[in-house]
Amino acid sequence: MEYRQLGRFGVRVSSVCLGTAFRAYWDGRSDEKTCIRVIETAVDHGVNFIDCANSYFAGKCETLLGKALKGLKGKRDDLIVTSKVWSPIGQGPNDQGTSRFHILREIDRSLKRMQLDHIDLYLLHNFDPDTVLDETLGAMDDLVRQGKVRYTGCCNFTAAQVVEALWVNDRNGWGAMACLQNQYNLLRRDIETELVGRCRQHGLGMMTYSPLAIGLLSGQFRRNQKPAENTHWGSDPARFKRVMTKERDAVIGALV
Repeated sequence: MEYRQLGRFGVRVSSVCLGTAFRAYWDGRSDEKTCIRVIETAVDHGVNFIDCANSYFAGKCETLLGKALKGLKGKRDDLIVTSKVWSPIGQGPNDQGTSRFHILREIDRSLKRMQLDHIDLYLLHNFDPDTVLDETLGAMDDLVRQGKVRYTGCCNFTAAQVVEALWVNDRNGWGAMACLQNQYNLLRRDIETELVGRCRQHGLGMMTYSPLAIGLLSGQFRRNQKPAENTHWGSDPARFKRVMTKERDAVIGALV
């Protein structure tokens, strides 16, 4: 396994990061035992970077990951465990976003579900236009100072939002973010325009998600073919019809 520094920071992570959204687990096509075995197998093959979020399957994926980490025993200390905050987790007025209230509450819930005393990398799952960055990033810095979080970062930010966040941290003397996570695959290449350059310029690590576009790039799915019922896209044909445009099908056709 190849290991790389996370941006300009010293921590080294495997070039392969295991995502634990486990969509098949959400819709009943897989079970907890199988998902835990996936995590164990990844770690056995040198993966030390594991990504999760509080919103995945209403927190159940964090709970599952916690069980897997407990089973790994001493290996947990060698892993960089990631989770996220922002997504709606209920119907309450403070059940979404990146306010100090929401962040400080959700970190404790995530730690409890994963049976951990700290999260190695804690990411803002999206930009929150309703909360000033000083409040959000101040709360994230507090988590680092409290020892609940080792590194911070963000997801799905634009280049301008990344630069603004870096400026707010610098202005307040808070620790810099370690990385950015955005979608990147042959169907979504927009990060190449500006984000990659900004991350390189400011020393941020770049994590990418959905490299196969939730299986669309696997070659199993085509625009004029009904997806198999035992697949993610087969369980949501209306969404598949919206997503599988002529342009995307042409890219997939060129691959297969």
